[in-house]
Amino acid sequence: MALLQDWRDYAYSEEMQTTKDGQKFWQKYFELEKGIYEQLLADPKNVVSGTVKELADKYEVPLSMMVGFLDGINDSLKEPNPIEEMEEDTQVKLDMDLELLYKNMVDCGADWLYNLEQWDTLLTEERRKELYKEQKASGTIRKEDRKIGRNDPCPCGSGKKYKQCCGRN
Repeated sequence: MALLQDWRDYAYSEEMQTTKDGQKFWQKYFELEKGIYEQLLADPKNVVSGTVKELADKYEVPLSMMVGFLDGINDSLKEPNPIEEMEEDTQVKLDMDLELLYKNMVDCGADWLYNLEQWDTLLTEERRKELYKEQKASGTIRKEDRKIGRNDPCPCGSGKKYKQCCGRN
């Protein structure tokens, strides 16, 4: 649990969200994240596995940023990794559900990831558009059109019942 908690405490601290150093940190992280995804998506049938430390070394990223990457991709894996208890020597596997990964990238607004050229060979343009629309629609709350009842609060905001306000003839 220590590695993940250390990552979250640092990366999501107020300092990392509001300062120039924080902006540089996230810019560097997103750059490294993009590089890892480019490699993973180049050969998605190859399920990458190893310890957290081995993957950090393989992708030439600091251990803390690999922990952040694993935290981010975990919801897009066919079988999630035990990230809550993760230590340097924890075995992890990156068996991605490509459609779910694409939708999750759209959900978090990571256009630098869901627009990677590797997607061109993995999902058709039509399928990517469908997944994009599905994901965007999933966050949209739609209220049913319903007639205002006479005893409902007036939509004008007066605080009166509709029948005592705008509902008068």
